[in-house]
Amino acid sequence: MAFTRATGKHRRPSKTRRATAGAAGIAGLATVGVVGSIASPAFAAGGGQSQNNLQQSPQLREALAAPISDTLDEQAYDQALTAEQTRAESEAKEEAAKAKAEAKRKADEAKRKAAAEKAQKEHEAKVKAARAAERAKLNAYVLPVEGSYVSTGYKQGGGMWSSGSHTGIDFHAGMNTPVHSVAAGEVVEAGNGGAYGNNIVIKHKDGTYTQYGHLNSIGVSVGQSVESGQQIALSGSTGNSSGPHLHFEARSGPEYGSDIDPVAYLRQHGVKV
Repeated sequence: MAFTRATGKHRRPSKTRRATAGAAGIAGLATVGVVGSIASPAFAAGGGQSQNNLQQSPQLREALAAPISDTLDEQAYDQALTAEQTRAESEAKEEAAKAKAEAKRKADEAKRKAAAEKAQKEHEAKVKAARAAERAKLNAYVLPVEGSYVSTGYKQGGGMWSSGSHTGIDFHAGMNTPVHSVAAGEVVEAGNGGAYGNNIVIKHKDGTYTQYGHLNSIGVSVGQSVESGQQIALSGSTGNSSGPHLHFEARSGPEYGSDIDPVAYLRQHGVKV
């Protein structure tokens, strides 16, 4: 009697099957032994022939081989299971490593992108601030003589002025003190101005004009563009002057007689006088 079964892929043989196979082998062996014992007198004359037939019995061979077969099958199962577990663990580790690497890549990319955006925003803010500062500088107004003060007021009367009153204001200034344009504009006059001595007239962006008189030297020419606070001359005492100072006028036009209050003009543009 032969015992056959299909274990399937990596299916470990059950203890029940192994026990059944072993029991069947033992039962077969016992049966053969009993039959051999009963038949031995009858086959005594045959001698070694009967003994040889008993040893070659298929039932005996299967009974003896069954336990070895089960052991090999179990070992093969254990080896296959171990290999499968090792492969699964390796794949799990590999997937975990890939996931970790991808997460790090994404984090690094997000960090790089955030840093780039921050740098771009900072750059744009700096450019914007620089442009604003440049516009403010271009539109700013300053005193014509830095740190000076008004020594003679607007419309002050006296015989020193042909019109009978002062058409501008005088800023205290020693000889060759730097004189600055109060705002950005274009030079429309630079040279001798009669009673004003050496003088400069500048047209500004809002259509107003400023005039600087009694200069010792002139540093700009007609048609030249100037910036707010740019040095344009050195103070002096040329023309109808009693001593070094700067005569400053604010005008609605380029000519004499179009004067406006220079103190109010400067204060209107944020300059403390």
